[in-house]
Amino acid sequence: MRKHKSDLGILFATLALMALGLVVIYAIGPMRANVLNSTYGTSYDPNYFFIGQLRSVLLSLVAFFVAFKVIPYKYIQKFAKPMIIVAIGLSIMLWILAKSGSSLAKCELGECRWFNLGAVSFQPAEFLKLALVIYLADFFARKREANEIGKIKEFWLPLGLISILSLGLVVIAQGDLGTGVALISIILGTLLVSGVSTKQYLITLTVLLVGSVLAIATSTHRMERINAWIDTIQGAEVTDSTYHIENAMLAIGTGGFAGVGIGNSVQATGYLPESINDSVFAIMGETFGFVGLFLVVMVFGALLIRMLKVASHTAPPDQRFIVVGVFSWTLAQFAVNIMAMTGLIPVTGITLPLLSYGGTSMIFLAYALGLVLQISCYTSREEITDENISSRRRIGGSYHPSARRHS
Repeated sequence: MRKHKSDLGILFATLALMALGLVVIYAIGPMRANVLNSTYGTSYDPNYFFIGQLRSVLLSLVAFFVAFKVIPYKYIQKFAKPMIIVAIGLSIMLWILAKSGSSLAKCELGECRWFNLGAVSFQPAEFLKLALVIYLADFFARKREANEIGKIKEFWLPLGLISILSLGLVVIAQGDLGTGVALISIILGTLLVSGVSTKQYLITLTVLLVGSVLAIATSTHRMERINAWIDTIQGAEVTDSTYHIENAMLAIGTGGFAGVGIGNSVQATGYLPESINDSVFAIMGETFGFVGLFLVVMVFGALLIRMLKVASHTAPPDQRFIVVGVFSWTLAQFAVNIMAMTGLIPVTGITLPLLSYGGTSMIFLAYALGLVLQISCYTSREEITDENISSRRRIGGSYHPSARRHS
């Protein structure tokens, strides 16, 4: 397949979301700094969070364009196994450090999810998402070529081992169900297009759902969130457990149609927890109103649709699996965060992709989106099906058959 122009929709949507995230953090960062300073006696500069977000955006742009222009995805795919081994190893190391009480493990609210590296912190679960996408793409492609999809020993045993290790280290060891949802989405999304039978897929779906229910039911903290969500739906009085979701919905309602404007958020002054992280969607609703949230959803929708377009016009299975994995990852975080902030599901600790404050999450997702943009340079003009792949060695022409130059 000849190289042609990349999908500019993916590029523009990614840049637009990063830019909007900068604007929001610039507006509410000083309020967040003031809250922390007055509550905990810290001395954060008013621009501390904006500078941090700007640094994250710049690093994410570097990661994005390195994945897009510098390193061919085939080269990255050669390291699929080492990447997943390193990612799992880092998660195990973090768990050991946390259990030993080491200062190298950064803990918040009783959960240890970051490596404390002095001036910076690193969340291995974010690297695990990327490693899992690349590993599953390579794994499914190899098993498909060997005609081993669906076989117990060759397919399900290694897949089950990787899945159990990944989910166990994140959901149980780190207590991070939000990231667990993203990992489950990557597994289920990629598995859906792998060629596995419907029966086996439904069994896998059932097992993962039952495991998720057990993870919730055996956690006091998660059950409290479930009960708080039910109380909110029933219109019960605001309590400590319902405080977060009540104020998130209040922020969105206060924004009305056009919002209160940049710098005028009340909830960001300390009422809404995690205003620059998990709750940034609610703050955006208060600031920009229905119009702003509608535009944000439309940009995310455009990004997701363009990724599906790339996947449906990509012939090599390994490339298609990468795109589907990144699509599932992005969709899960986007949908779960928004549904939590609007009261459709219980509050869970998951960031809004490319918009929430934070470096590790944005950098690794940006790299993944860069891979998708690189793959978009090798799509076919026509939609690819399994029949096309098995019956023809060359699929159609390039999406822009006359374009010879590199984008």
